Amino acid sequence: MAYNMPYNMPYMMPMRYGNPYSYKSLDEALSLVEQSVRGEKEDELFYDYLISVAPTNEEKQIISTIRDDEKKHNKMFRQIYMDFTGKEVSTPEDIEFEKPKSYIDGVKKALFGELAAMEKYRIIRAGLPGRYYRDMVFEILTDELKHADKYNYILTINK
Repeated sequence: MAYNMPYNMPYMMPMRYGNPYSYKSLDEALSLVEQSVRGEKEDELFYDYLISVAPTNEEKQIISTIRDDEKKHNKMFRQIYMDFTGKEVSTPEDIEFEKPKSYIDGVKKALFGELAAMEKYRIIRAGLPGRYYRDMVFEILTDELKHADKYNYILTINK
């Protein structure tokens, strides 16, 4: 190997100018950010529906906090997209969502939606340059983990 680059010893990643190469691209990250923002309205309708059919005030409150976090995430993603592209993400207005067969089916769908979002957000984080933006996405990722735990709690108390 004829590399003249130092290594990030714990991971043995070649480094250039003190930063490891990213294994995801900014274009890929921004495409996923745009996709995430575009699903916003459907998600909002879905969460509002779950809140309306939740059997207890505790469950309504839990899902409300998750919905509010998702609105915060949406703002953060919109800001990231604007900062890198100079454009706003356009979102369709006439969105509908498919009601789940039951409240529990909806909670399961929400749980697996949170897990799928984490997969997407890891790619976004890996493609963004700079700690500032990666830290923003890290906050979103940890919120998604928290949401998955809350949905598991709801499933447990409804057994």
